[in-house]
Amino acid sequence: MSIEELARKNVRELTPYQSARRLGGKGDVWLNANEFPTAVPFELTQQTLNRYPECQPKAVIENYAQYADVKPEQVLVSRGADEGIELLIRAFCEPGKDAVLFCPPTYGMYSVSAETLGVEYRTVPALADWQLDLQGIADKLDGVKIIYVCSPNNPTGQIINSQDFRVLLEMTRGKAIVVADEAYIEFCPQATLAGWLSEYPNLVILRTLSKAFALAGLRCGFTLANEDVIALLLKVIAPYPLSTPVADIAAQALSPQGIVAMRERVAQILVERRYLVTALQDIPCVEQVFDSETNYILVRLTASSAVFKSLWDQGIILRDQNKQPSLSGCLRITIGTRAESQRVIDALRAEPV
Repeated sequence: MSIEELARKNVRELTPYQSARRLGGKGDVWLNANEFPTAVPFELTQQTLNRYPECQPKAVIENYAQYADVKPEQVLVSRGADEGIELLIRAFCEPGKDAVLFCPPTYGMYSVSAETLGVEYRTVPALADWQLDLQGIADKLDGVKIIYVCSPNNPTGQIINSQDFRVLLEMTRGKAIVVADEAYIEFCPQATLAGWLSEYPNLVILRTLSKAFALAGLRCGFTLANEDVIALLLKVIAPYPLSTPVADIAAQALSPQGIVAMRERVAQILVERRYLVTALQDIPCVEQVFDSETNYILVRLTASSAVFKSLWDQGIILRDQNKQPSLSGCLRITIGTRAESQRVIDALRAEPV
């Protein structure tokens, strides 16, 4: 028997998540991973690498709870929000029995995490405006334990209607967990559902330091939920999910001055987003620029695959969304520096129509 045959059947058949780094490229303008475009300097203050770290470092938990306006008991920190996605499936879903549900086009890790753990996933395509098809979800709820809703949604960029969240939370009360993935919430803080936790025991919120906090390389994310959910997740999390240097830098990033700096970065990104959107609207090969509440924009282009390859060959790496349902002809562009935006604008202007 080959090593391949020894592996679990679902793993043999799994297509791994194609992260921006896995897809590679030799560019000098990286606008495919929704990262902040410039590095933020930090210095390590903890020199205790001979000791294991705390499972849930106190300074990180308390700083994040204060920032998110929740109780420390409602916060779990993990290796990126991606680990949070997986922990929820491990805690709530019985393989071969329960299912998770999400609404494409959306973030690719929901399906990969479910497949990896041998849990069924169901999809209910979003409506034409990429809002939730509540009736479609209601029709497929039997056996569903977790519903993932990304808001603002990646890759489309829009906020999910809050009233639809309310309907969904009521529909699933006592039956399923509703996960609001708020990875991009810093770009539209008014849309957070964190204030709803006391009202809905089945609400879970995912957050990250990868985007507005400019710490994608740190791999640090948060799950906000009621205490009984957090207690269950603590049963299945790794013994030491955060290394000492990660906890050290995360606590600094979440200090009052760290949060002020984050908000300044958000303001900068919003200015750059406006500049890029305005310029793109006058370019012949651009058919549509969709509204965004995030640090990226979705753009529909004429001959998008050829444009994607042309820019790739010029060292400008974007994210191709053609294979996502309803996103034919679409590329996703992260908001970078003014110089990076100008490279994109100039390259697109030079494209034949």
